[in-house]
Parts: sequence; C-alpha cells; structure tokens
Amino acid sequence: MQAAIEGILYVVTHFPFLFIGVAGGILVGALPGLSGSTGIILLLPFLLYVEPAEALIMMSGMFCGSMYGGSISAILISTPGTPSAAATVLDGYPLAKQGKAGKALAVSTIASTAGGVISTLCLILLAPQLARLALKFGPAEYFALMIFGLTIMASVSASSLLKGLLSGFFGLLLAMVGLDPTLGTPRFTFGITRLLTGFSMVPVLIGLFAFSEVFAQLAELGKKAIPHVEKVRSSLPSWTELKDLIPVILGSSLLGTIIGIIPGTGGAIASFMAYNEARRFSKHPETFGTGELAGIAAPESANNGTTGGAMIPMLTLGIPGDVVTAVMLGALLLIGVRPGPLLFSQTPHIIHALFAGFMIAQFLILALGLITIPLFPRVLKVPVGILYPIVLALCFLGAYSYGNSVYDMGLAIVFGLLGYFMKKHGFAAAPTILGLILGPMAERELGRALIISHGDWTVLFKSPIALLFYGLAIFSVWYSFRGIHRARSKG
Repeated sequence: MQAAIEGILYVVTHFPFLFIGVAGGILVGALPGLSGSTGIILLLPFLLYVEPAEALIMMSGMFCGSMYGGSISAILISTPGTPSAAATVLDGYPLAKQGKAGKALAVSTIASTAGGVISTLCLILLAPQLARLALKFGPAEYFALMIFGLTIMASVSASSLLKGLLSGFFGLLLAMVGLDPTLGTPRFTFGITRLLTGFSMVPVLIGLFAFSEVFAQLAELGKKAIPHVEKVRSSLPSWTELKDLIPVILGSSLLGTIIGIIPGTGGAIASFMAYNEARRFSKHPETFGTGELAGIAAPESANNGTTGGAMIPMLTLGIPGDVVTAVMLGALLLIGVRPGPLLFSQTPHIIHALFAGFMIAQFLILALGLITIPLFPRVLKVPVGILYPIVLALCFLGAYSYGNSVYDMGLAIVFGLLGYFMKKHGFAAAPTILGLILGPMAERELGRALIISHGDWTVLFKSPIALLFYGLAIFSVWYSFRGIHRARSKG
C-alpha cells in the first residue's frame, strides 16, 4: 500500500511528463500516418535527458494516448490514425455522417478509458507474479525465451510470411555487425572502424519507422481527397445507452488484455476480434456497420485493453507484445533500463511509478478526450507543409542527440529509405526490429549457457521451462502457417 502511494505521489509531482506523453499520444494517434511507435521515437531526444522513471511515464502516456487517438480520425474522416482503429471506422464514420460525431467520439473516449483501466489492473496484478517466476530463469531458459520471441516475427509479418521472415533475418544480420559478444572478434565490419560498435538502435528505429512513414505519406499526397466533418458538438451518450454498452465494454476489455499479453498480436487483432464477438452476441447484428454504438465501444475498449497486456511480457521477460512495445523496449535499453525480473526487485520505484502513471493516464485520456471533442476537426486539418517538416526536424534531432554525430543522422536517412522500400514492397519493419533487439540477447545467453556447461549443448533442453518455450515457439510458427493456409483456402 505504501509503495502504491509513493508511486502515485511520484506521478503527481512529475505530472507534466505524463501530460506531455498522453496529449502528444492523442495528437500523434489522430494524425493519419503517425502511430504510437513514431510518437515514442519523436520522444527520444527528450528521454535521454530525464530520469528513467520519468521517461517510462512519458512513453506509457504516449502508448495509451496514441491508441485512443487513432479513433478520432477513424470517426471523423474514415481514416484510422493507427491500425488498431481500423475496426472503429465501420460504425464510427456512419455515425459521423448522421451528425452524431460527438456521441461517437464520447463513446470511443469512455470505452478507451474503461479498456485501459481494466488492462492496467491486470498489469498490476500479473506482472509482479510473472517477474518472480522469471527470477528462476538461467541462461538456457532465457535462450529458449528469446527463440520464442524470435518466432513472433511470423506473427507481425504483415501480408506475407516469407517477406516477414526475410525482414526478421535481415534484422538478425544487422545485429551481427560489430564485435562478437563472446570472443570479441570483429564481424562484418569490412575494415570500417565505425561498424565495430554495430548499428546504433536510435538511427535504425528512427529510419525504419519515422522517416519511412514520412516518405510514404509524402508519396501519397494529392492522390485522394477525404471529406472532413467540419463541426462537431460534444454529446454524451444517455445512461440507457451506456448501460447497454457495459457488457460489451467489459468483455472486449478483457479480450483485449488477454490478446495483448500474447506476444506478436497487438491492438488491430484485438479490435477486430472484439468487433466480431460484439456483433455475434448482439440482439441486432444487422445494425452493425450502419452506426451502432457497440461497434465503436467494442474495438476501442479492446485495443486500449492491449496496452496493459502488452506491457506484461515486455516488463517481466523483455519480450515485446507488439510493435509499439518493441520500439519502447529499444528506447528503454538506450536510457539504461533493462526490462526483466530484476527490474522489479532492483528498481521497484520505477515499476510503482509506471503502474500509477498507467492508471492516471487512462483518466487523463477521459478528461482530455471529452473536453477537446469540438477541437478535433481542426487538429486533423494541420497542413502537411507544417506537420512533416516538424516531424523530420524532430527525427534529425533524435538521431543526432544520441551520439552527437552527423554519422547517425546519415544512418537514419539510409534506414529511412530502406524502410520506405520495405513498406512499398510489403516487407514489415517490425520483424527487423525484433531481430535486431532479440538476436544479440539470444546469442549472449547461448554463449553463457555453453560456457557454464563446458560446451554441452544438451543443457539447452534439460529445463522444463526451456522446453515449454520451445513448445510455444513451435506452436507460434504452426499457428502462423495455419492462418496463411486458411487465408489461401478462402481465396
């Protein structure tokens, strides 16, 4: 109880950091083309100069805020700001065309808050227990865990499993550049001194996610005009409407939290599953797609429910639950915070501040969301001539500030062009980041296990926990192939 109070007091005294994260996240999520991962990358220049707890609070606020913000553009202009809000378009935009955009936004805000609160409670209850279990892990168990984490590449491979795996192996190849962690010998440096330290995480993240997204959006300028809702009045749903939505919100929030805990899933999967279940159990399924409030509440409570769920494996095991937490994991490593069970035992103040910040962020989303409903149309009309130069300037600042090097800025541009090529040809960037982050960890733990066992490879298969993770890895790959086979069977 005392630890919880200390965490709340810490967040209250550092409230500006949380406010910047949440407000910035809502803005980033609402602007089509930008996402939570892009928002966290834009925060990097500031995260390097604050305390780890403050940095984690800002990133958590950005994560939650961007997840909610995607519904704003989905409802008002039929363009989801983030992939997680894709299902919200189905009923949100029809309501906006009926002149009920204010009510649709209010339901989205309330459902998002409820989903976030439920997932935060699950985070608080489950994460410490899982961290205690993870304290029993040795090098063999961690190696098996990293292998399971690498199989997530198949789950975040966008439309093509083959292209996703190639992207992931490219990330593993990038991770091998530099000095061997066990022997200390150079690998793939080609005599270039700068490559002895490998590729820095900051320019790679900024290039693959932020620069590539800006390049992709600039390439689409002028191709399609989207009608905007010119004026929105705030209109809260009635008590009767809210009462009917409570079962949908509770069920979808729990579903989203469970899906968020499973690595490699994310808000997009959770939102469509929740939408489908809400329609299935509805007394009037034929109204879905024509402006049904439950069609907004279900996906929004589910995708915000994944936020707390995705943080559980990331904080306790160092395995990102989705693309945003993969970027967040890279940012944490950059500021000296290593997720894992020791994070709970050695730096409990950071965890308590995170729990309190995550909970307060949900109610901050509720307040900001309801207050700013009339302002949303103006936010979505920010000219690209103003928006993209600001984003590019922040990207350059983030790339330069990490190592105070123009080389890192050039590296970010190179990876930005590479990311744009990957995006244009259907190669997902997330597997590359997973390979770059998890590959060195797997190699390091493998080396430790073999050193301890004096080169006995069977040590990797003697632990029940390790065997469990190998089994999960096999299941993950099988499930991905099964999904592709089903998609092909349906034509």
